[in-house]
Amino acid sequence: MTATKPILSLDCGTTSVRAILYDRDQRIAISQREFAQHFPKPAWVEHDANEIWEALLACMREAVSKSGRNAADIAAIGITNQRETVVVWDRVTGEPLHRAIVWQDRRTEPRMAELRAAGHEPSVRSLTGLRLDPYFSASKIAWILDAVPGARARAERGELAAGTIDSWVLWRLTAGRVHTTDASNASRTMLARIGGREGCAWDDALCTLFRVPRVMLPEIIESAGHLAEIDVAHLGASIPVCGIAGDQQAALFGQRCFTKGDAKCTFGTGCFLLANAGESAPPAPNGLLTTVAWKIAGRTTYAVEGSVFVGGSAIQWLRDGLGFFVAAAEVNPLAASVADSDGVVVVPAFAGLGAPWWDADARGAILGLTRGSTKAHIARATIDGIAHQVADLVEAIEVGGVSIRELRVDGGAAASDVLLQSQADMLSRPVRRPAALESTALGAAMLAAVGLSGDLPEAPTSADSVCFQSAATTIDRERARTRWKRAVDTVRSFGSHS
Repeated sequence: MTATKPILSLDCGTTSVRAILYDRDQRIAISQREFAQHFPKPAWVEHDANEIWEALLACMREAVSKSGRNAADIAAIGITNQRETVVVWDRVTGEPLHRAIVWQDRRTEPRMAELRAAGHEPSVRSLTGLRLDPYFSASKIAWILDAVPGARARAERGELAAGTIDSWVLWRLTAGRVHTTDASNASRTMLARIGGREGCAWDDALCTLFRVPRVMLPEIIESAGHLAEIDVAHLGASIPVCGIAGDQQAALFGQRCFTKGDAKCTFGTGCFLLANAGESAPPAPNGLLTTVAWKIAGRTTYAVEGSVFVGGSAIQWLRDGLGFFVAAAEVNPLAASVADSDGVVVVPAFAGLGAPWWDADARGAILGLTRGSTKAHIARATIDGIAHQVADLVEAIEVGGVSIRELRVDGGAAASDVLLQSQADMLSRPVRRPAALESTALGAAMLAAVGLSGDLPEAPTSADSVCFQSAATTIDRERARTRWKRAVDTVRSFGSHS
């Protein structure tokens, strides 16, 4: 970053919010608070939007206090957020009509099934780069309008506002003066068409299809620039908001993936892989998504995205479900105690298989067991299973025409040398881990710095990272990949008959 004054990054995640003050690339203060997760019915996930805001405001004030700086010393604010989660609120009172419906929520799957059966998937995919799935925002907004008495009529009269978490936070930061969303978040709603001169714009036909009144939606703005000014009451100073992006796009920016083919994978509970696809929106490759990465200075950059449902949570399963160890980090010496998995394959399809398979009926399995198989072999195969899933994403992205030279990684599970070596072996290309594994909040701060200066940061240097090179022979790699794909076929066919 090039800003001479510190930048405040607001990271609104799925289970917690954080405020982090950065001085150039160095974190100088942080405050974090968790908020409640609500599960009113099976497969329903909700958040209290007011609780998110109140926790974030408290974090902002605490981070500034910890830093020993004054709010007037802060150059700008960057915002990043859990994507697809939606809030509907009253434009006058600012009160939400319903709890926020979270990206994980599946309550609108029947509506998605109706639209798929009616043949709408190809046109929606062509316009938005997305699949017809409850994951995205459109059907969530419509559900709230139908569930809350009188809400739909009020929305059509322009009395209600709707938005993703970035919009909600910006509304509160500006005391209701600003209702906007950046292009990266708008592209995840399934209400915006991507590509063309505008890069990302609300589409009337999509709003009609999903029964979302256009008047509810925020203005789509760029991801960096002078986007808003926060109300002085919050921190005692009016600070410009100069960067906004969804969490995965912010991580892509934080990893400095500025050139077509640059790619990052966040290893968390799941795995999210995004590859910079350049300034022309490519057709979504089979099983993957096309999305806006960011829009800066009138130029839109796109990304191809794939998500793995079970990443680091597979290690938690070894710990909590099978009792292999007490602390998750113990998986590394256990897995490293054997040279390989000795033919054991673990397919961690505990919640079905995500991209590129999108098979909700698949089930997890341990295959290839012999009398000589041990906990170490199963632990090694579980780590390899995570790496195989990411390799599947890279293969699908490259079939779609985006060549990936190396994979940059972040997230908690990326601390595992065993995992990253396995990943390099499965990909036959470098895997690069930065010194700081938290790229999301840093990316928001970097976007804010760009919004101030207009200049992209410098590309990363090798001194800032650890690079894992493939040590597998071509024969061993191909054998492992073939065995993995046979195992995936097995769990998919098993799930279809369960």
